[in-house]
Amino acid sequence: MKFTIIPKETVLLNPLQEMQRRTVTSEIRFDPLTGRSSRICHFMKLQWQKPDLADLAEKTAPFCPFCPDRVMEITPCFPPEILPEGRLVDADRVLFPNLAPYEALSAVAVMGAAHHIPMTALTPGTIAATLELCLTFFRLLERIHHPESVYHLVNWNYMPPSGSSIVHPHLQVFAGNTAPQLLREEIAAARAYRQTRGTVYWDDLVAAERAEGSRYLGKIGRTEWFCAFAPMGVAGDVVAVVEGVGRTLELTGRDLADLALGLTHAMAVYDEMGIFSFNMNFFSGAAEDEDFRFHLVFSPRTYFNQAIGTPDVGALQHLYREGICMTFPEALARQLRPRFTGISATA
Repeated sequence: MKFTIIPKETVLLNPLQEMQRRTVTSEIRFDPLTGRSSRICHFMKLQWQKPDLADLAEKTAPFCPFCPDRVMEITPCFPPEILPEGRLVDADRVLFPNLAPYEALSAVAVMGAAHHIPMTALTPGTIAATLELCLTFFRLLERIHHPESVYHLVNWNYMPPSGSSIVHPHLQVFAGNTAPQLLREEIAAARAYRQTRGTVYWDDLVAAERAEGSRYLGKIGRTEWFCAFAPMGVAGDVVAVVEGVGRTLELTGRDLADLALGLTHAMAVYDEMGIFSFNMNFFSGAAEDEDFRFHLVFSPRTYFNQAIGTPDVGALQHLYREGICMTFPEALARQLRPRFTGISATA
């Protein structure tokens, strides 16, 4: 397992210190699987001031399509050949087709009746139950042998900085026979890795992260948690790999509970930094992808400048597809690790 770092130095004359020479260090890192690059630079203290989210929730609630007095009236239904009852309902959680689909099979899973759930109030039970609803949808597609039931993916855009246009907590759920670009690259690279080395990349990565230790967080059930070596997000990324699982449909209820628990531990630490938004994506192989391991990536989102709403994605990330992270993943792991210490199974 090769963790490649190119160190960089910039020399400048500092106007805040009478134009004295100053050397600023940074790094370029490369993802061990795909070679995707990420820049560790633009260092600052990971601390932000959270806005008044209660005010945001109050202003958006009267028009929210996911609140209980509207969700069953104005959201679409699946056609009867997919789901005769139109929507999947579990207690106050509802899954229905996305009016603006990303794929042939694209759904939204509303996480409950509450319009606004602060990040630290998102419980493992709520998250796991909503993920189970998503798995119910995917299993239904398998039972009817839908031709698009190949890659089963869940995305989570939580709060506006993440790209979410609706405050009410919900998941984007979709299945299709065309994997998104980074997932395609990972699947192809993992296949090549096994052909060359005879082992599964993700198994080797977990073993290497655990042995090296500086980015490793801990294990919950059969989920292994660590900070990404070459993160995509400005405040780093947290990765969970599920042992022995190649695709979403192989996850058990216990796995979902363990993933949910780990996510809430990560959320708690980022909340202390003033971060209140994130993206979370499932990465899943297809049935034939024996070289793959299911993993999720949790990536906090924020504003560079809250006063004017400056997003944390600029030209480097958007057009070059280059990750930018404002802290060393190893330093981030030191902050996160205490939350994962001593946890071996679902609480």
